[in-house]
Amino acid sequence: MIVQKIDLYKHFSLPRPYGNGGYLDIYVHDNKEYAYNNLRPAMLVIPGGGYEWVSLREKEPIVFEYLTEGFNCFALTYSINEQSKYPNPLLEAVMAMLYIKQTAEQYHTNPEKVCGIGFSAGGHLLGLLVTAYANKEIREIFGEECLHAKLNGAIFSYPVILTENTHAGSIQNITGGDKNLLSVVDISKNINKDSTPAFIWTTVDDELVPSESSLELALAYKRAGVPFELHMFKEGEHGLSTAKEEVETINPAVQPWIRLSHTWLKLMGFVTKKFNQK
Repeated sequence: MIVQKIDLYKHFSLPRPYGNGGYLDIYVHDNKEYAYNNLRPAMLVIPGGGYEWVSLREKEPIVFEYLTEGFNCFALTYSINEQSKYPNPLLEAVMAMLYIKQTAEQYHTNPEKVCGIGFSAGGHLLGLLVTAYANKEIREIFGEECLHAKLNGAIFSYPVILTENTHAGSIQNITGGDKNLLSVVDISKNINKDSTPAFIWTTVDDELVPSESSLELALAYKRAGVPFELHMFKEGEHGLSTAKEEVETINPAVQPWIRLSHTWLKLMGFVTKKFNQK
């Protein structure tokens, strides 16, 4: 396996605002000794943390779940706290996607099979990324190149979606208190017919990010006529990640979300175990 850390601002020759994130951890299969001609699907992992920190329990434990299914994985560390105001985190997510596409040949990645998975506030950032090609702030920087940042699939894990009746801290941080940004960052209002197909999961009794967020996201997908799958588990605290012992939030009833997501990915055309040939 090849493991690297990339400074996205440096890679794209953009000035780094003081204290910003914008780093991408790379975990890709080394195909030199086996399966050399295979093109692998990719997974961009976006941890949560309320735009106040980047949750480690939603980083490498998630990476390894998809590495074992044959994905090349990339984990984003994005801007938080004072530097998390829109569009900074979105800019970094777009850079991550463009990097994955630009290095597709180097890492034997299939550029047409790139999925993203986001948790909590990371799910919110994933939702912004789903429609990033339409954001004027991103187009001003990357022009038409931002079209290459479009995902082929999105896995939303107990995501922050609404700007009301949701996790107030996440919305405060991404807007910086600017009420004019509320409609911009309300994912439910931005899903359209061109949005990325989605797999959505949450727990009914999540007390930190109410499950209504996931319901509204599913309704937005239904209204837009875009394929989606929704799973709501009866019980489970917020931030479950894999819900396994390694993340200290053990919940066997919720663990099947991982297997269900693998099945969804296969149905959506992401090739696992047996890969596309060049």
